[in-house]
Amino acid sequence: MFKTKEEFKYEFSKRIIEQYGRTVEESHITEKMMILESMVRDYASVNWAMTKMQVRNNHQKQVHYFSMEFLIGRLLVNNMMNLGIYDIAKEGLADYDINIHELEELESDAGLGNGGLGRLAACFMDSLASLSYPAFGHTIRYEYGFFEQKIEDGYQIELPDQWLRLGNIWEVRKPKHACEVKFWGRVEWDGQKQKWRHVNAECIRAVPYDVPIVGNNTTVTNTLRLWKPEPSDHFPKGKNFRLYLQEVNDICQNLYPDDSTPAGKFLRLKQQYFFVAAGLNSIVRAHLRIYPDLSNFHEKNVIQLNDTHPVLVIPELMRILIDDYNYEWDDAWHIVTNTCAYTNHTILAEALEKWPIDMMQNLLPRVYQIVDEIHKRFNGYVKMQTNNDERILNRVMILKDGQVYMAHMAIAGSFSVNGVALLHSNILKDREMKDFSDIFPGKFNNKTNGITHRRWLVYSNPELTELLKNTIGKEWIAHPERLSDLRRYIDDSILQNKFLNVKYQRKIDLANYIKEHNGIEVDVNSIFDIQVKRLHAYKRQLLNVMHIIYLYQRMKQDPSFRIYPHTYIFGAKAAPSYYFAKKVIKLINSVADVVNNDPDTNKYLKVVFIANYGVTIAEHIIPAADVSEQISLAGKEASGTSNMKFMMNGAITLGTLDGANVEIAERVGDKNAVIFGLKVDEINRIKDSHSYHAWDYYNNDMRIRKVVDSLTDGSWGQSREEFRLIFDELMGHNDEYLLLADFDSYVKAQERINDLYQNKELWAHMCLRNIAESGYFSSDRTIEEYVQDIWHLERVKK
Repeated sequence: MFKTKEEFKYEFSKRIIEQYGRTVEESHITEKMMILESMVRDYASVNWAMTKMQVRNNHQKQVHYFSMEFLIGRLLVNNMMNLGIYDIAKEGLADYDINIHELEELESDAGLGNGGLGRLAACFMDSLASLSYPAFGHTIRYEYGFFEQKIEDGYQIELPDQWLRLGNIWEVRKPKHACEVKFWGRVEWDGQKQKWRHVNAECIRAVPYDVPIVGNNTTVTNTLRLWKPEPSDHFPKGKNFRLYLQEVNDICQNLYPDDSTPAGKFLRLKQQYFFVAAGLNSIVRAHLRIYPDLSNFHEKNVIQLNDTHPVLVIPELMRILIDDYNYEWDDAWHIVTNTCAYTNHTILAEALEKWPIDMMQNLLPRVYQIVDEIHKRFNGYVKMQTNNDERILNRVMILKDGQVYMAHMAIAGSFSVNGVALLHSNILKDREMKDFSDIFPGKFNNKTNGITHRRWLVYSNPELTELLKNTIGKEWIAHPERLSDLRRYIDDSILQNKFLNVKYQRKIDLANYIKEHNGIEVDVNSIFDIQVKRLHAYKRQLLNVMHIIYLYQRMKQDPSFRIYPHTYIFGAKAAPSYYFAKKVIKLINSVADVVNNDPDTNKYLKVVFIANYGVTIAEHIIPAADVSEQISLAGKEASGTSNMKFMMNGAITLGTLDGANVEIAERVGDKNAVIFGLKVDEINRIKDSHSYHAWDYYNNDMRIRKVVDSLTDGSWGQSREEFRLIFDELMGHNDEYLLLADFDSYVKAQERINDLYQNKELWAHMCLRNIAESGYFSSDRTIEEYVQDIWHLERVKK
C-alpha cells in the first residue's frame, strides 16, 4: 500500500479514475470519501489476513462475542489513527485541496446498536484487537439503525436511520460462509437413524458481511461478522414469495422491533435465533477445517453471551452436537457448558427476557425440545443440590408459568456468570440470583465495565490528549493505568489553568453545535451539567427536570435568589413504545421553552435537549462536560459507561452510589465526586417494609408540592393534561423509583456543585484527579480480567 504522502496521492488518484472514470478534481465529495475508506480498508486487509493465518496456524483459542448490538460509531479516522496513517492521508488530501474533516463528516454512525450494551461491545472489540487477542464479534446487519430521533414541538419523532445510504465500505460480503437457518415446521422421530428430524421447516439463508476491527499499534486485526438474511434456494412450498421475502427482510430491518404485539415478539425471537444459529454454524465449520471433530471445541472456542439476547446459543449448540454430529447428551452438555459464558447486564425484571413457551415451540420446534430437556435435567440437578427444596426449585426453573426464562438457562448452561460492576455483581450473588449462586458456588464473578480510552479520550479529545502527553508523556496511550502519573501534577497551577482552557475550548465547540442544531445561545462560562443516556424511568432524567423546575420556580418567586449560570444538557432516545419516557422528553423540551425564553432567569438557567444522541454526537458532548449526571436509583444501573467517559474527560460525577459510580467514588475519594441519595440497603429496607408513601413527601415538602403541581396546572404547556401521566407515575403509582425521597439530597448536591465550581483552583484539582484515576476504567483492564479469569486466551504473535 502507501507509506509516504506521494504514494498515497498516487493511489488515491488512480483509484478515483478506475472507479469513477474521472479525475480527483472532477469527482464528487462522496466519491472521494468512499475511495478513502476503501484504501484504509484494503490497507488493514493485509493485517487482517495475517491475523487469521496466525490464529489458524498456531491453533489458538478464540473468543466469540455474541451481542445484539455493536455501537461502533464512525470508523474512518479511528482506523487511520490505529494504523498510523492519519497524518499521511491528511497531508496527501490537503495537496488536492481536500479537507479531511469534510470527508469524515460524511460517514454515518453504523446503525448496529442503541445504548450502553452496544457501546460496551464495541469497546471490547477495540481493546481485544489492540491487546492482540484473537476475537470474533457476531451480530445482525441491520438495514436501519434503532431510529433517527427528531424533536417536533417538543415530542420525539422516530424516522428511519438510513445509515447505509452511501453503503458500508468497511464490510466484505462472504457468500462462501453462508448457511441455512430453519424456522417453523415440526419435529418427528426417525426410527431408522434413531434421532429427531426437523421437517417442513421454512429456511432463510444467512450471509455474513465481515468488518475488520483494527487494533492500535499492533498488526492484529479481528473480525466483526454481520449476518444478513436472504431468501433461501429452498423456497417454502405453497407460500406467496412476496410475503416470504418481506418476512426475510423483516429480520434485519430494525434493532429491537416493537414487541408489544405477538408479531413483534415473534420477530424479536426470530432475530435472536437467526444470528445465533448462523454464528454457531460458522464457528463449527471453521473449527472442523482445523480439527478432526468437535471434542475439543470448548478448548479452542469460548462464546461470551452479552446479555440474554444470544442465550439460544446454548440449546442450538446442543442441537448441532446431537443432531448433526451424533454426540450423546452428556458429552454435548460438557462441551456446551465449558464453551459458554454469560454476562448479566441488569436486575430489572423486564430486561431479563422471557419467551412464551408456545411461541418458541412453534417457531423453533427442535430447539424448544432441547430447552425442555435442559429444563428437566436441570430440575433433577437442583433437587440433588438442595435436598428436594421445592421453593428453591420453583424459583430457578427454566420453564414455568408458560414462559422460558432465558437468564435461568444462561446460568445453567454457562461455566461463568459475571456482573458488570462490583455493586451489581454483589446484588446478583446476594439477592437477585442468590439461589443460583448457592447452587453453583464459584460460578459468579465480577468484571467491572470499561471504555476504550483510544476512542473516548485520544480520538474524541485531542486537546486534552496533547496536554496529557506534554505533562506525563504518551506511555498511557498503550498503558492507560499510567494516567495515574498525573497525580503528581494535579496541584500545579499552570497545569490547572491549561486544563481549564482545554475544557473552555471544548465547551465552545459544544456551544456552537447547540447554536447550529437547537438555535439556543448558551453561556460557555456556565456550568455544563450533562445527562446523556437511554431514557428510562430508573435512570431518573425526571429527577433532573424536577430540580430544574424547582430552581426556576424559586428564582421567579425570590428575585434575590440566583444561581451560578448553569446549562443543563440532555440527550436520550426513548423506545418508540415507551410512552412515559417520551412524555419526559416532551417535559424537558416544554420546560426548556419556558425557561430559555424568560428574561428574568435565562442569564442563569438554560435547558437544552440534543436530538438523536449517538456516538458521534457524544464525541462533541462528553469532552465539554463539567458535571456528569449519574442519578439512577441505587441498585438499578448495572454499571454505566458514560460515567467513565465523563470522568476520563475531566467531569465531576454527580451521582448516586449505583453501578460503577461506587468504584469511581472510591477511586477519586469523597472530595472529588458529589454523591447523594439513598443507598441500596436503605432502599431494600424501604421496599421490603412497604413503608414508602409518596404523598408524605408531597405534603411535607413545599418545594416538592410546587414542582409536582406544576405538572398539571398548565405551567409547561397549553393543556393541564399534557403531563398527567408523569404526575400519576409519581403520585398515583407511589413513585416507584423514589425520586421524591432523593429530591432533598439531590438539591443539596447541586448546591455543592454550585459552590465548588466557583473555586476554579479546587475545581481543576477535582477534574484532574478524576482523569488521573480513570485509567482503571479502560476496557483494556476489563478485557485483561476476562482473559485471565474466563477466556484464557493467548496473544497473537505480532
